[in-house]
Amino acid sequence: MNIVNTKAQMRKGILELCILLILNKDSKYSFEILKTLKDHHMLIVEGTLYPLLTRLKNSELLEYRWEESKNGPPRKYYNITRNGKEFLSELNISWNELSKSVNELLKKEI
Repeated sequence: MNIVNTKAQMRKGILELCILLILNKDSKYSFEILKTLKDHHMLIVEGTLYPLLTRLKNSELLEYRWEESKNGPPRKYYNITRNGKEFLSELNISWNELSKSVNELLKKEI
């Protein structure tokens, strides 16, 4: 088993939560989402982000609108939907329970 692959799988599993958290406060276009994730040490590339945004949109957790840009082509701004906010609330609960359990286990095993 390869630690790099395992870390990548762990990150993929929490990217939905992170994206919904980022968009919970205000809408952002993909570059801003990518930058925020990278600023918080989440290793992600555009080729991973765009399919995930599409999947979240198709699941009706996100929606988007086009806005003109002063510096180039129009930008697609993503917003969290009401369903997305409800899903985020459930994910937060699940994440808190899971991280608490894992942290307790780590304390006992280390």
